[in-house]
Amino acid sequence: MLQPIKSSTLLLLITFLTSSTLADSFSLSSTDLSHGQFMKKAQEFQGFGCNGGNLSPQLSWDGVPEGTQAFAVTAYDPDAPTGSGWWHWQLVNIPANITTLPTGAGDSSKNLAPKGSMQMRNDYGIHGFGGACPPEGHGAHRYQFTVHALSQKLDLPENASGALTGYMINANSLGSHTLEALYKR
Repeated sequence: MLQPIKSSTLLLLITFLTSSTLADSFSLSSTDLSHGQFMKKAQEFQGFGCNGGNLSPQLSWDGVPEGTQAFAVTAYDPDAPTGSGWWHWQLVNIPANITTLPTGAGDSSKNLAPKGSMQMRNDYGIHGFGGACPPEGHGAHRYQFTVHALSQKLDLPENASGALTGYMINANSLGSHTLEALYKR
């Protein structure tokens, strides 16, 4: 025999389903990358034995969670043979009204990143984007490009580590979406 649902239980269920649906609507796309596909030479690093274009990919997002005050975009290789992965890019404090980054926005010398945002130092030691450069013969690495909706702008020192930046992003995240591309040499 079916038992009637209490109104408090029904309200909780509706809230859960609505918030799950809203969180699932936050999405990330790119004209330069496809999820699960190999990146182009344009996204390969220039240095460390690599000779690519070192261009950050174009990224766009929509379905922004309510209450978003800023965004962060990260690029991370969990397969780097370091024991802790490799931060290729951390761009924080992107204004809440910006929902796209052009190709090359990760090159701090081109001033294509949104005004007010901050390019953090990557694991190559430079501020901005550092492209893929897995060791030769190491197989395909995964490159996770993630947009994070933030509840507030992040107060970070200019030379914050990748770990500190990642911690602050995750501590203030309202939602995120990831495109995972591949690369091998």
